[in-house]
Amino acid sequence: MEILVAVIAFAGALMAAVAAGALIQRLRDESEGWLIAWTVAVASLCVSLGVIGVGYIFGFGEVTFRLYQVTGSMLVPLWLAVGLIQLLVEQVPPRFLAWLFGIALTVVSGTIMIFDPLKAELAGKVLPAGSSFWGIFPSYLLIGVHAIAGLIMLAMLVVAGLKWRHGDEYDTDNLHAVAVIVPSGLALVGAMRFAVAPLFTTVLLVVAAAAVWYTVLRPLAPYEDDDEDDFDSDHTQRPSRRDDRSQRREERAQHREERPAQPQPSHMGMAEPVPGGPGGQGAPGLPPSPPRRATGLGDLVAEYRAGDKEVDYAARMTPPPESGPATGYIMNGGAPAGPAPAPQRPDYAMPATGAVYPGAEMFSPAQQQPGSGKPSPNIYGLLTVFTIMDGAGEAFDRLAEATVEAVRRGEPDTLVYACHSVKSAPLQRIVYELYRDEVAYRDHQRQPHVERFVNERQSMVLATNVIELNVNAAKVVPLPTAMY
Repeated sequence: MEILVAVIAFAGALMAAVAAGALIQRLRDESEGWLIAWTVAVASLCVSLGVIGVGYIFGFGEVTFRLYQVTGSMLVPLWLAVGLIQLLVEQVPPRFLAWLFGIALTVVSGTIMIFDPLKAELAGKVLPAGSSFWGIFPSYLLIGVHAIAGLIMLAMLVVAGLKWRHGDEYDTDNLHAVAVIVPSGLALVGAMRFAVAPLFTTVLLVVAAAAVWYTVLRPLAPYEDDDEDDFDSDHTQRPSRRDDRSQRREERAQHREERPAQPQPSHMGMAEPVPGGPGGQGAPGLPPSPPRRATGLGDLVAEYRAGDKEVDYAARMTPPPESGPATGYIMNGGAPAGPAPAPQRPDYAMPATGAVYPGAEMFSPAQQQPGSGKPSPNIYGLLTVFTIMDGAGEAFDRLAEATVEAVRRGEPDTLVYACHSVKSAPLQRIVYELYRDEVAYRDHQRQPHVERFVNERQSMVLATNVIELNVNAAKVVPLPTAMY
């Protein structure tokens, strides 16, 4: 058993050392408070695990016991908690107070635990329990550190959950990170406070190091633009996640404020009606239409992220001409010659922007599309090839049909969303997707019907191949549908 614990401790120390090196490397590009705090915690885990391995081979003495207690029992829980505050709290004063508290408690506690005499002599190769050797002051000091760290971790878990309910992708990643860190940190505090098997305590130390490493590599990985040049020789310091988030929020708020308040025309060149009930505006008795994201904002964000392109933002925010279709809808034919027809009552039976409806034959193939016909460079496309299990074809097709219907009704910025079967390969399905921009694609991924499609198809699919597309040229008209 002693050899097993020593091997686990040395392996964990090696992993913690690699994780600490990765955190330090990340700190060179991104100076974040939570990165600094968790680097201290992981370095302490490396020392604590190394001391355990040495103690189980050569025996524990006063020096190894103090090192193990200062690093594993005091520093690790404290700085995991401080890191959570730095990650989740956006106001500067609480984060500054957390730094002051963490540094002061580290200095005071470390000094007392290093110089306070022990109650008994250490001997043997078994991991010693702190309560058996510490005096009054170190014992109560550790109780206080563990209680404070545990309360902070639980409070930050609640804060992360509340932020996630009405937050964005940053809050989702933060909740993922907190859900990994908090259980491992609380379990480690429990192992240090109560009498547990030394093997279990050693494993919990290793798990805490692995949790921090996983969190930094996955949910808290740096946000980078898709078109960022990874081989740019003029590499500068990457902005922090908090700064990047604040910058994007300010840009979106600014574009929202600058957007002129005027009605959006419908796909037939008329002001789009607002359906309502008997007491509201619009046609009585009609069901409310799904919420529609304002046109222009996604293109602005995507073009801003594109880099050096010069964009006429004022022209982009200008509504389309009265005779043309709204954003997300492509149709043949220009404005008819002669005087403009008299205004007509809006046709509430027609679908919203981007929908597919029967009657494509009304557009003459001989007519040309207005303008240059060159697609927007911001259009984002995907081609996904599914290889499904034998016998799962009908279930997959039903699920795909329901998903397409939900996309048609509620996603005006999804230009094309089509599911194909393959005549020569009955076990293959191809989903072809076109979005107005990458912002529209991210909005699509967050929809409940898309999450249901992703989750429920797992049991039906053997393999998936995803291909990203750029649109060079295109002609799109509404597809004819079956008439029942």
